[in-house]
Amino acid sequence: MKALILYDSRTSSGSTDVIIDTIGRSLAESGFYVEKARCKATADYSFVREFDIVILGAPVYYFIVSTQLFGSLAYGNLKKNLRRKKIALFLTCGSPEPVATALYLPQLKVHLIRNKILAEKIFPPNVLSNVELIETFVEEILHEYNRAKKSRVLSAKWTEESQEWLQTIPGFLQDKFRDMAEEYAEKKGYQEITLEMLEDARDEMGGQ
Repeated sequence: MKALILYDSRTSSGSTDVIIDTIGRSLAESGFYVEKARCKATADYSFVREFDIVILGAPVYYFIVSTQLFGSLAYGNLKKNLRRKKIALFLTCGSPEPVATALYLPQLKVHLIRNKILAEKIFPPNVLSNVELIETFVEEILHEYNRAKKSRVLSAKWTEESQEWLQTIPGFLQDKFRDMAEEYAEKKGYQEITLEMLEDARDEMGGQ
């Protein structure tokens, strides 16, 4: 299992950096391979496709989510490469949580309407004194991620032929292909994952 933390921050060793380090450590302790990367609006985000969970985080400056993360979604290719990804969101700002949830999170969520959002959180500037708050956020991410996986497995059964086909794929890619097939089955209402369904999914996704 692989998790990516994509973040933006104008400073180093500030609240945002402490948050991502704590998130990364907690995920690693839960068995995830974790990488982090600072956002740049013009970057190529094709590497995002290799991760199971993507966590997006940034501070709020003058009522706007930090521009590099916002720009990556609105004008770069991040949104395209987040297709079918499970997302978690966090922002750091001094506004009361209800206000921040209503005004700032939608600036990101409007670009993520087709994604499964596992958890979202507003962290106050003094979060450094409450690491437990960050760890609770990670626990919510993991709980929702595991529940989503379990739900997909129960909603569509793999036929014996399709399971045999899955075993022909290199081991390090099997989880990715399983997730994609189960998400496709859930979206289309299939009760079984058959070879025919897998071919339909491949054709619809452009042979990927």
